[in-house]
Amino acid sequence: MLTVTSVSLLIGVALLARDAGAQSAKDVVGSYTIVSATVVQGDKKVEPFGPSPKGVMTLDANGRYAIVLFRPGLPKFASNNRDTGTPDENKAIVTGSIAHVGTHTVAGGAIIFRVEHSTFPNWDGQDQKRVLTLSGDELKYTLTSSIGGTATVVWKRAK
Repeated sequence: MLTVTSVSLLIGVALLARDAGAQSAKDVVGSYTIVSATVVQGDKKVEPFGPSPKGVMTLDANGRYAIVLFRPGLPKFASNNRDTGTPDENKAIVTGSIAHVGTHTVAGGAIIFRVEHSTFPNWDGQDQKRVLTLSGDELKYTLTSSIGGTATVVWKRAK
């Protein structure tokens, strides 16, 4: 005979399994803030946006998305004009940030971003399949990084 404790435990396990196995676009709809972004390149692990990255991801119910990531403390332009940044200022901004927009779907344990436009133009027009894990308010995916290696990006649902 099942006790109240056993039934509660079974319900809890079922709910956790449901969250971890989220397979629909409806499950991921929402706004998220970045928790971490790490890249493994061989035996080296890097944080391209620093140990405390900043950024947001929005996945809407109509299948549109926007992602913006950046490293805190990016240098200000001495000229106060984006068009006249120095080579060092421009390099710091390019290597310390990325943004892209387009459409998204969820299928087969992955989120697929159809990148329409990106600050890394090599991604424009690409479909990017990223293995997805959703557990409670945490959304995590892996991808081939734009700097080489495999990236793992962790987001937390904004409240």
